[in-house]
Amino acid sequence: MSIRLDKWLWAARFFKTRALAKSAIEGGKVKLNVERTKPSKETAVGQVLTIRQGRDDKTVEVLSLTDQRRGAPEAAALYRETQQSLAVRERRAAERKALKGAMALNSERPTKKQRRQIHRFREQGRKDQ
Repeated sequence: MSIRLDKWLWAARFFKTRALAKSAIEGGKVKLNVERTKPSKETAVGQVLTIRQGRDDKTVEVLSLTDQRRGAPEAAALYRETQQSLAVRERRAAERKALKGAMALNSERPTKKQRRQIHRFREQGRKDQ
């Protein structure tokens, strides 16, 4: 038995819709045995997929096939993530968490008070010239 790659990715709950799975495959975010592939490529048990989701890459081995989307526990039984992939994802998550504390707290637009301070600062610069 073999199933289309986009349909399997949808059934395994990597993507919310088949259309999203198809666009990810066409965009090169999903690789089959380290090579780019097409959405209509047949998936078989034992193949290795590399899936980029957000900032992370997951390398999974296909354990079983289905074309029906079921609950998350059943979907997780369709594949197994490699130990190396899991370790890399955890390490990167820890690095991001550590860097989050070093980033500026307010990366949004300035508040009204901050805008007033910026205007005062700029006006002082003009007066000094």
